[in-house]
Amino acid sequence: MRSAALTARWLRQTFVHWPYPTEEVQALLPAGLRVDDYHGRAWVGLTPFVMASVRLGGVAPLPRSTFPETNLRTYVRLPDGRSGLWFLSLDVTHPLMLAARALGVPYHLADLTVRVDGPLVHYAGRRRGAGASYQLTVETGPPISADEFDRWLTSRWRAFSLRAGTLWQTPVRHQPWPFARVILVQLQQTLTSDAGLSSPATDPVVHYSPGVGPARIGMPRPVAASVFR
Repeated sequence: MRSAALTARWLRQTFVHWPYPTEEVQALLPAGLRVDDYHGRAWVGLTPFVMASVRLGGVAPLPRSTFPETNLRTYVRLPDGRSGLWFLSLDVTHPLMLAARALGVPYHLADLTVRVDGPLVHYAGRRRGAGASYQLTVETGPPISADEFDRWLTSRWRAFSLRAGTLWQTPVRHQPWPFARVILVQLQQTLTSDAGLSSPATDPVVHYSPGVGPARIGMPRPVAASVFR
C-alpha cells in the first residue's frame, strides 16, 4: 500500500459470527465472487465498534473524528484465491462516510451508541428509515491468545464492492487483533433478516478486541477483468 485514503483506530470491537449454508450466502454475492468457506460453511459477522482518530489521506482529521460504526459482513474470494470482505450493510453516524457509496459500499446513516460499564460493553443501533436494528451487550475479561479459526474470522486484508458492473477492491492493513475473553450477555438484531438471510440457526461465535490502530485503508482499484478468465 503506497498511500492511505483513510486511517483510523478501530476500538471496542465485538465480532458476532454465525455459520450459514454456503449456497444461501452465495445468492447474495455479485458475479465473480465466491463464498470463502471454513470447513464447508459460510460465516456472517455482525461487528460493532468505534472509529477513532479518523484522518483522510492519513493526514487531515475528519470533523468529529470519533464515532460508532456497525457492519454486517461475510467472507469471499476471487477466482485466483485472493480473499476479502463483502459488506452486506454498514451503519454509521457520520454523514461524510456515505461518500463511499460512490464505489458501491452500502453505507447507511443510523443512530448508534457504544457504552462501557465496567466489564460490560453495550452496543445499540437503529438504521434511519429502513428500521434494521440491534442491541448487544458483552462482558469482557482478560487477554487471550488467538487460534487459527479466530484469525480466519477476523483477519482480512481487502474489501470488495460493486459499482456500475465493476468489482472494486480496497486494501486494508493493520496489526493483528488482540483478543480478550468475552461472554455474550444480550443480543437482539434484525440486520441479518434485513440483508435477506434466514434467522441464524445456531448460537453465535463471539470475539472481543480492545482495538487496533492505526488501520490504513488504501485507494480502491478495479479488479482486473483477466482475473475472471
